[in-house]
Amino acid sequence: MRAARKSWKTYALGAAAVAALLSSTACGPDGGTDDGAVSPAPSRTASATGTTAPVTPSPAPTTGAPQPTATHSAKPSGSGSGSGSKEKAPACGDQDLSIGTSYWAHDSGQHLLITATNVTDKPCTLYHYPFITFGQDVDSPLQPMESPAKAVATIGPKQKAYAGVKLFLGGEKTKTYESFGIAYQDPNSNDDGSPIDVALSDEVQFVTVGRNPSVTFWNLDRSEVERFVFKAR
Repeated sequence: MRAARKSWKTYALGAAAVAALLSSTACGPDGGTDDGAVSPAPSRTASATGTTAPVTPSPAPTTGAPQPTATHSAKPSGSGSGSGSKEKAPACGDQDLSIGTSYWAHDSGQHLLITATNVTDKPCTLYHYPFITFGQDVDSPLQPMESPAKAVATIGPKQKAYAGVKLFLGGEKTKTYESFGIAYQDPNSNDDGSPIDVALSDEVQFVTVGRNPSVTFWNLDRSEVERFVFKAR
């Protein structure tokens, strides 16, 4: 019995010593192996805290990003106001324009270029095609070619618009004129006015006109007028 009791005391003492040793190792500030086992706990806490901090502000830039886009997309809505103001320009009249005439350098006098310059300080609009007459036949203006402009010709101060006249074809019977009549169309008025007689420029001096002359629509682009004039037959 004594021997057995002694062995129990020895076991109990050994267990107590082990417990004390474990306790001192866990609480020690410079522990090795057991301290490494405890470290995952604070590391998980730190990582969770660090992850939460940037997540909170990150939605702010995301929700704010569409705002500049919405502001920018609204700008084009006002871009049409300029063209609208041009369409409201009144029709050009005799008092608004200076008319010049010229030939094309590579032409043999079969086609005439008419240049209308706005001499006022306000824009005006040339509609459709000019009413052109030669001689005394003021009631029968020239018919237009197949050349409608894509838009009305609104010209500002000192700006120009163009129209071309096919005068004659080779071999036709012709007449010679030193002036021509011109009038301007106004869709807002029932009276387009009587043609005003215009002297030809010193460069042109006179024109030879056949049996079936025709005229283009007004155009801001001189090259477009030239294209229509020289393809017309």
